[in-house]
Amino acid sequence: MTERIPKAVVIAVALLSLPVLAWLAYSRPAYFASPTYLGGLILLECVFAAICYYRRFFFPLVIVSFLLAGVYVPIGGAAWLAVRWFVLGAGALVGCFIMLKERQHHFGAFHVLAVFAVLSALVSAAVSRYQGLAFSKAISLLLLFVYTGTGARLAVTGRETRFVQGLLTGCEVFVGIVAVFYLLGIPAMGNPNSLGAVMGVVAVPILLWGTLLYQDRFTYLRRQSLMVVSVYLVFHSHSRSGLAATLASCAVLCLALRRYKLLGQGAAIILILVASSAIFYSQAFSKTVSSLNSSILYKGQDPGQGLFASRETPWQAAKRSIQSHFWFGSGFGITDNGQDASEHVGQYKGFATSEHVTSENGSSYLSVVSWVGVLGVIPFLLLLLAILRTILRTTSWMYVTANPGHPAIPLAMVLLAGLLHAGFEDWLFAVGYYLTVFFWSLAFILVDIVPGTPLSSYSLRWRASHMQQNWGAAAPTR
Repeated sequence: MTERIPKAVVIAVALLSLPVLAWLAYSRPAYFASPTYLGGLILLECVFAAICYYRRFFFPLVIVSFLLAGVYVPIGGAAWLAVRWFVLGAGALVGCFIMLKERQHHFGAFHVLAVFAVLSALVSAAVSRYQGLAFSKAISLLLLFVYTGTGARLAVTGRETRFVQGLLTGCEVFVGIVAVFYLLGIPAMGNPNSLGAVMGVVAVPILLWGTLLYQDRFTYLRRQSLMVVSVYLVFHSHSRSGLAATLASCAVLCLALRRYKLLGQGAAIILILVASSAIFYSQAFSKTVSSLNSSILYKGQDPGQGLFASRETPWQAAKRSIQSHFWFGSGFGITDNGQDASEHVGQYKGFATSEHVTSENGSSYLSVVSWVGVLGVIPFLLLLLAILRTILRTTSWMYVTANPGHPAIPLAMVLLAGLLHAGFEDWLFAVGYYLTVFFWSLAFILVDIVPGTPLSSYSLRWRASHMQQNWGAAAPTR
């Protein structure tokens, strides 16, 4: 069920479906007059087409379906809440079938840790007071890891450069669309922290990396402009975690590639703009600084209470939950009172922004400890350490070679930004959130293509010389 399906079979299925559709239109005309049935039919057609070209199109379909379930645009919303799970389930099933058929793909310690993390989630669900909801959350984690361990890896194996090219292009399109919505006054991402998360964790690192590649001047200016737009959107969100993830990923990318001049130029531009504003618009600048201190640094809290005053309440709630369910937790994905602990993620009044949201813990790491307990968190901790190890291996390779052309680099920068951002927001294990699916997909992919990986184990096609020809060592001097 991949590109290997004979074209004759696809054509035969399409021709045979025509009389069936004609009979349904004649005997059940109401089906074709209902937007629900028509939408379902179109969805099935899209899923079938994506399965036929599984490696090329199914990964974008998964990401788009989860994204549309969490954004506030006319074509998104509640209708996609069930669709996303159907798409993810189909992707996991087909991915397993392909890997079992080909038997050419490596499964190592990272994948074993993912299995133990799922088992830990199932154990916590078994001892939870709310077993039904906890088991459904654990199964969703299983579904995610099955897809990312099969389908997401298949989308990259043998076509690494094309994948990161598509990732870069998709990032450009996404930032442009989001910017247009916000320019029109439509908060497409809903919650401001979701805007800061997706821009700071994904858009800025990838676009900054894109500006370092060898390319024509128009492409360079386009990517640079969109990167500036994405940085502005992070600032517009007033998300401290988004700003921290942006600064950290950009700094590490420049330092690891030894682009000290670029890092210095960026810092100098910011200082010049700030100094110019302070000199020529001193009164307005003073008001702006006061406003930013209140809205970004202290989140409207009393400065005397400290920088993290807005996080005190959820952190204390997480601490109490951990003490109450020390060994096995309250159940994966749920709170002490039986609420879905991830239902607020990405919503307009939630995601660590509203004091009325009681299911947040203010940190993905505190959340998973409270869900699965001190014993159950061990495989999750080892899994995160394994991701950190792949990031360190990639950055070490970057520093030694000073070459931005490796396809692992943008993935490593996104994961680094995500790990930092997740320390202050509850999304890393909220499986229904689009950023969660994207993060774990890149994590499983990076394990396969990290510099120094034995290529014979993964059927990768690229080499350093081929990489140089396609991506170049750096952007031309300007």
